[in-house]
Amino acid sequence: MVTPDVVSEDDIAKLIIPDDLPDEPSFKAYIEAKVYDKENHLIQYHRQPMRSLTQYFLALMSIPIVGTFQSASNYNAPGILVNVLGLPSQQSTYTGSSHNGANITWNWSIQLGSGTQAFSLSLTSLAAPIANGTGTGELLYGQLSVVPAGTSILISVIVSNYTTSTIDVSEIGLQCTIYLAYQNSSNNYTLTTYNFLLSYDTFSTAISIPPNGFATFQITLSFTG
Repeated sequence: MVTPDVVSEDDIAKLIIPDDLPDEPSFKAYIEAKVYDKENHLIQYHRQPMRSLTQYFLALMSIPIVGTFQSASNYNAPGILVNVLGLPSQQSTYTGSSHNGANITWNWSIQLGSGTQAFSLSLTSLAAPIANGTGTGELLYGQLSVVPAGTSILISVIVSNYTTSTIDVSEIGLQCTIYLAYQNSSNNYTLTTYNFLLSYDTFSTAISIPPNGFATFQITLSFTG
């Protein structure tokens, strides 16, 4: 005789594990924008969660976490670097030494845009990037600032509108350039660069930068736990 499987909603609720467990480490990211007019008055403030990290962010984080070395007999790069970032499995082509390797470094930048597009893990660019300059539809990007603050990393840039029209910013992305340095077949130092989009988000409210105004955009990556 088979007993009917009768389970109440209360019983199911007791088996559900909550998303946020006590003392569970967490990662949070936010986007913040402050807009100023030509008299340096704050005229718009906006803050929202950054939700759309791409697969390239995960691959980049694997470099310090997993490393690039596999074993004394395996000179190939880990699969995630090859398959996701598209880095070469083996880089140095100089045969004069058996101890050749490659150095990996990278930097970040913030890219702003005036378009929108659906998010996917493999996005490589914004829908309509706003160029760096002082011409029509362009914003002049200042130097990027990356500052550690406790358990957070603050990434910010100041952009200025030197045109005669208001420029609306509707999308933002965190970009990365990876530099791969190695010895080529002639034993010369060679540098190859690779560019990736680490995040992509659209603003819930357009960020409007007036003529001769400027704005500060900040991405905060916060690790707690």
